[in-house]
Amino acid sequence: MGNRINLLACRRKLIQKSGFTLVELIVVIALLSIMLAFALPRFEGNMLADNNKKVTRWFMNQVQILRQNSLKNRKVYILNISPDAGTMWITDESMTEEDLETASQNGYSLPDDITITGILYPDGDKISFGSAEIRFYKTGYSDKVIIHIEDDDNNPVSLLIEPFLPAIKVYEQHIDFES
Repeated sequence: MGNRINLLACRRKLIQKSGFTLVELIVVIALLSIMLAFALPRFEGNMLADNNKKVTRWFMNQVQILRQNSLKNRKVYILNISPDAGTMWITDESMTEEDLETASQNGYSLPDDITITGILYPDGDKISFGSAEIRFYKTGYSDKVIIHIEDDDNNPVSLLIEPFLPAIKVYEQHIDFES
């Protein structure tokens, strides 16, 4: 029985001194940090990204999708832009009047601080009001056009859509076809 009392006393001392060492805590925190770094999405400032970049990315994605769809489906697709209303919508040559109206109502609306200041065609036409059409043909090419957008701080962006290039060119200034 004497041995039993000593074992209980030793257990009490171990229980009172139990805890994690500094090295163990550092290792656990390091492992958690590494796991979180790979598991959490990276924001890289996207939470505060300006709307100019958001609209530019929208145009870049839509132009790429329209080129691919026009080749794949062998249809003429049209990117309709209404600068004064600040909306854009996509139609194709086979849509009925009802479908065209529905597409225009369900189009993409620009953020409040972004305006389309003009759409410039190579022949010199500039559209600032009404509706402009950018066609994407069955063979994979498109109309050549420059889209000018601007935010409330007067930061201009020009988007150049080339007929044969898959990606659009982005300029952080107003350009025209002569420059």
